[in-house]
Amino acid sequence: MSGDNKIKVTLVKGIARCREDHRATVRGLGLKRIRHTVELADTKAIRGMINKVSYLVSVAGE
Repeated sequence: MSGDNKIKVTLVKGIARCREDHRATVRGLGLKRIRHTVELADTKAIRGMINKVSYLVSVAGE
């Protein structure tokens, strides 16, 4: 897991009825709306954020 690797994270479910800390995590990943995709560095911190909200996002480029 070096800083060179990139992963694409897509928000696949809405965050309207989620816990507030999960909403903040999604926003911290840079996701703004359903089907919005961002490309992020593959780090342990990002992986932890993705694991926390895994039921809301899909990950490509693993």
